[in-house]
Amino acid sequence: MTVNRTVFGRPLRDVGFDVGVSGLVVLFALAGVAAQPGGWPAVLVGLGMAVALLFRRVHPSLAAAVVAALALTQVVAGWGVLAYDVAVLIALYSVVKYADRLRDGVLAGAVAAVGVLLAASQTVSNVAWWATAIYFGLITGGVWLAALNVRTRRLYVLSLEERAATLEREREAEARAAVAGERARIARELHDVVAHSMAVMIVQADGARFMLDRDPETARHAVKVVADTGRQALEEMRRLVDVLREPSPPEPAAGPGAAADPGGAGSTADPERRRATVAELPALLQRFRDAGLRIRYHADGEPAVLSPGLDLTVYRVVQEALTNALKHAGVGASVTVTLGRPGDAVLVRVTDDGRGRPPVGPAPSGGHGLVGMRERVGVYDGSLTAGPRTGGGWQVEVRLPLPSTPGTEVIAA
Repeated sequence: MTVNRTVFGRPLRDVGFDVGVSGLVVLFALAGVAAQPGGWPAVLVGLGMAVALLFRRVHPSLAAAVVAALALTQVVAGWGVLAYDVAVLIALYSVVKYADRLRDGVLAGAVAAVGVLLAASQTVSNVAWWATAIYFGLITGGVWLAALNVRTRRLYVLSLEERAATLEREREAEARAAVAGERARIARELHDVVAHSMAVMIVQADGARFMLDRDPETARHAVKVVADTGRQALEEMRRLVDVLREPSPPEPAAGPGAAADPGGAGSTADPERRRATVAELPALLQRFRDAGLRIRYHADGEPAVLSPGLDLTVYRVVQEALTNALKHAGVGASVTVTLGRPGDAVLVRVTDDGRGRPPVGPAPSGGHGLVGMRERVGVYDGSLTAGPRTGGGWQVEVRLPLPSTPGTEVIAA
């Protein structure tokens, strides 16, 4: 774990570097106290420049203005160019790199150009003053251009970081919207399941009332169906209430490459408000065969008697997995759908070889891909494993625990 230490709200590394730079200017100011023009007053000017450079990151324009004013004092005093005047170049670099507006850097460059002319006019040399001015100008211009290049790269990196943060927020918002939409869809379907159960209870209760005198055995069986269906509807109602609660943040998809399916296969709802069942899987598989998948279907073990909600969940899981296989593995991919009952659970496994080609037309509609499957499986306390296979392709495996009380077959009154 990396700990970022700060001093006065600034990173310790930056503070240490600025103190080192200021210390270098102090050293230059003290080193020439005996030989440089101005003596101790010149040293004080150098110390003032060093103090100003301590604030070159947080207040670059102010620091540059202070250094420029002290340099002007040096020029007025007629001391010429001294060793600690390197602070002028450091201040120029800082204002170009760190100032909020480049206009401050341009103004600092213009002031530095005037300072170059003044410094050249006071420099004692065997060459013409304009040659000295060109020499100082090249150094100052090189520092200004280097600072401009660093500023451009710094702003570019900041823009990339801001764009990455914005994209991350958008992905999180899209994931939350996908979860909310899928939960609303699940809630509608569970509501239909509960309404269906209520209708069955009413029909069976009416049948028991009419058959109570003529056929008591049939009436007793109908009452048992009412009780079993009521318990089942109560359980589905509990799950419906859980779905309608505040959604939790979506979990990351399992396995590498899962980010390729953040939104699933689309969110188009079924045109018909009816409850799909496992018995309709052959028709579903045929639709995907017509869309271009080569599907093999295996049903291991005896078919379990599922509650209406669990029956719908198994159907939707297979639908979502096949939609993702068509979207990502492509047309012509080989897909194996396995439905089994190991112990007290229902196992759904969908694998593909990933060797298809992109689909030409739209895939049969599903829900929200892995997000939708995870939400549906979570409603029934199941487990979902999704990820790439060793030999290529993708595998989705869902294990749904069976309720302790099996569903009861409904008879008509």
